[in-house]
Amino acid sequence: MLFSWAAWFGADVYTVRAQASDATVDPHAAHTGFRFKDPTMDFVFGSLVLGSVVNHGCEIGEAFATAANIKDGDAVSWRNEWMKTAALIEARGEKALSGGHFVSARDQFMRAGYAYRAAMVAMLPDDPLLLETAGRSRKLMKEAGKLLKPELEYIEIPFEGSVLPGYFRKASPGDAPARTLVMIGGAETFAEDQYFYIAPQAFERGYNFLTVDLPGQGLLPLEGRCFRSDIQTPLKAVVDYALSRKDVDPGRVAVYGISSGGGFVPQAAEHDRRISAIVMNNCVVDAGVGVAKMAVAKATPEVVKGWSSFNRVTSQLVAWRFGVRMDNLPGLVAANRDFRFDPAKVTAPALIIVANGEYQNPEIERQNRLCMDCLASARKSLVVLPATEGASNHCIMENRSLMSQEVFDWLDDTFKDDGVTTQ
Repeated sequence: MLFSWAAWFGADVYTVRAQASDATVDPHAAHTGFRFKDPTMDFVFGSLVLGSVVNHGCEIGEAFATAANIKDGDAVSWRNEWMKTAALIEARGEKALSGGHFVSARDQFMRAGYAYRAAMVAMLPDDPLLLETAGRSRKLMKEAGKLLKPELEYIEIPFEGSVLPGYFRKASPGDAPARTLVMIGGAETFAEDQYFYIAPQAFERGYNFLTVDLPGQGLLPLEGRCFRSDIQTPLKAVVDYALSRKDVDPGRVAVYGISSGGGFVPQAAEHDRRISAIVMNNCVVDAGVGVAKMAVAKATPEVVKGWSSFNRVTSQLVAWRFGVRMDNLPGLVAANRDFRFDPAKVTAPALIIVANGEYQNPEIERQNRLCMDCLASARKSLVVLPATEGASNHCIMENRSLMSQEVFDWLDDTFKDDGVTTQ
């Protein structure tokens, strides 16, 4: 049965938490094995790396050739091998560019940039290679973007005396207003991740594509700009930018959030009625409750000593992004406590999409069903994609074609139902 609004929130909104499931939560649980015995490394390899193949973020041969030289669970080995692979691909791209082979150069630059991004998964903020690697990754993406038609524009959205960096690509040449997908990542992402997650599928369906690093994402924590509980504030600046463009249809702006973004986006929609539709993969009604059930909640320094270096580094990076000391992983519980929203105040049409493996977790199922029950819009759907079609892991990263079909077919139908004819 679906949870009722009164049973969950009652008179004192957000304080009734006793109904939360006692089950532990591991969003990165590997429901499908790929290459490594270390579960965290295997998840990143299968989801972030192999999942990007369909959108030309890497090639299967490159990925497995790199993986063959990585010491299982070792962060430094992961970093070094992806750096080597990135340099090889980049050199091929430079050779192609010097010979006037622009399509080859574009494809190599994109894959090289994403290989550098893969290396950064295992780099702490004090790693002397981090800034150089991040710079090369973004530089290559910019160069590749200039070779696309229409161009993938690098953008910087003004925000509180600084900028939110990201990318925009219009659906077609000219300034005709088009449907727009704003793609928002989670607690560990860079804007480039979102391009390889879904951008090509957006272009094929006649959507503009927009993504940015919010505070907490990319390298913004190096500037002291960590995740903030009023995440709707920077997201408002993103929507402001989208609506300032002539090539954006103001009545058809969809915002899609994955992982922690599945809470950021509805939180923004609760405050910003200009958002035409939202997609959550999956929905995070109350991040604090979920994080309290994750391994980091009990990860004292003594416990962390028993983890692989890869698991330790990736967890410490999340703490850094939330402004938590990296030797205090349990501090992530308090840091996430105010990341929550009221589904009854979200009036935009909404799609919740969940991987089958994730949905087997009682707490993840509970929060998604709770959201579905309480969303204000009559146009709302909850779709659980099947493991039998390879849609079991976090954010359905390993079957992006299936994920995109569900997302865009629903958006197309939603915009049609609003009286707007889609292309």
